[in-house]
Amino acid sequence: MPKLMKSNSKPLRNLLLAGSVMAVVGAGVAPSWASSHREAPAITETPKVDGTDFYMFRSYEPGREGFVTFIANYQPLQAPYGGPNYFTMDPDAIYEIHIDNDGDAVEDITYSFDFDNSLVNDGQGITLDIGDKTLPIPLRYAGPVTAGDSSNLAENETYELTVVTGDRKSGTRTTLDQTFVKPLDNVGNKTLPDYEAYADQYMYDVTLPGCSTAGRVFVGQRAEAFAVNLGEVFDLVNLVPLEGSIEQSEENNELADSNVTSFALEVPIDCVTGNGNGVIGAWTTASVPQATLQDPTPTYENPELHGGAFVQVSRLSAPLVNEIVIGLPIKDLFNASEPKDDAQAADFVTNPTFPALIDILFRDALGADGNIAPSNIPRTDLVAAFLTGFEGVNQQATVTPSEMMRLNTNIAPTPQAAQSNLGVAGDDLAGFPNGRRPGDDVVDIELRVAMGALCYEIPVNGTPTNLGFCEPEDAPVGDQPFTDGAPISATDVQNEFPYLNTPYPGSPNNAGGEG
Repeated sequence: MPKLMKSNSKPLRNLLLAGSVMAVVGAGVAPSWASSHREAPAITETPKVDGTDFYMFRSYEPGREGFVTFIANYQPLQAPYGGPNYFTMDPDAIYEIHIDNDGDAVEDITYSFDFDNSLVNDGQGITLDIGDKTLPIPLRYAGPVTAGDSSNLAENETYELTVVTGDRKSGTRTTLDQTFVKPLDNVGNKTLPDYEAYADQYMYDVTLPGCSTAGRVFVGQRAEAFAVNLGEVFDLVNLVPLEGSIEQSEENNELADSNVTSFALEVPIDCVTGNGNGVIGAWTTASVPQATLQDPTPTYENPELHGGAFVQVSRLSAPLVNEIVIGLPIKDLFNASEPKDDAQAADFVTNPTFPALIDILFRDALGADGNIAPSNIPRTDLVAAFLTGFEGVNQQATVTPSEMMRLNTNIAPTPQAAQSNLGVAGDDLAGFPNGRRPGDDVVDIELRVAMGALCYEIPVNGTPTNLGFCEPEDAPVGDQPFTDGAPISATDVQNEFPYLNTPYPGSPNNAGGEG
């Protein structure tokens, strides 16, 4: 049995995954409806390491076009009022963003985040004199917190950033000589009278190993940018998913008042492209120690005992992956898998089940005489969209079929005001599935692709083009405007780093902190 350690002892940071891991590629092949929020049985037990969304795009903030921005979101469905402990990260876990820049589906660069939570006042937090005793208060704060004064904070949450070159388990590791601060979540307007100014001070300029130009990093709470009609969808898709049958309205977005924890990292393009053709693949993971025991005498610093190697428990790249497409018995196995093994389960891509479910639920509602699921089996259109990329757009020079998000860094970013929320399908080559921007409506995009949109002509540089994977007769409803009625666009989020909006306050009252 591995030696057990108190949770504030840092086990070796190499990810030795015990045993062989079965790979599942259906990821992103047919759409799911809620990205990766609580998508697998085991991950519901550890929400602090549940990866929810991953964004990767050429930075479109004016003046930052020479950078790539990565945003990895964790901890789903955060109610802004979810106190009093709110949403700190797991100090016993490691959170990573992996980049493959040569097409072999193996990471060449990894950005690793490692957290530490500590109480001020020698581990006591803020104390008060009550009679003849001095006692710690029960909260993480004792008064207003501002950009210039954090003296009322009882707890500090910090993190280290390590860059790994080569294999994430055995490569060269360089930990930056800087401790970064994660700001307190947006408790409310009285506690944080100017949250934006407070959080902005923890957006850091950072020069990464091998980079001559400084990028930026920020980890903290943001408003959820993923838009989905969640309740109706999980009630056996209790809507007709076509434009005209459902109104496009923010009221349909049931995540519209939720927050999420974002890891935002902006990196110079020449630091991530390597010797490939300028197309990079990427994914994000979270890992925890293999052995955990509950401590019968827990303290703040040592609530549990941990030991053994790190085991990956969350994985995410293309959106809408594990929630519905992956079969229930192997959802947790997918979260533990690596892209290099994904060819083992290619049937999930070539023979997807989701279009058949849409046929079962909506053939009659759509007035169809026969099966509305695409008949071009194997689905080579989906293989290109999600496992190999499109030649000339986001396909790497070496093609290894695998579930990664792919971005062609040679394609210039589209300014915010000109972006199409349908990405490539909307004749905007800088959008999904060529990477993913916060304003890309991935639910609508993947619904349409799953139902055969690529069997029809799509605009390519303004010219209607059939990509040659299949024909219109293969997809009876592939030209229909499928939608969940929950819109999102680039103008709904910020035009600057870290792009996602300021998080919703736990209390909207007392704006300005009066009283």
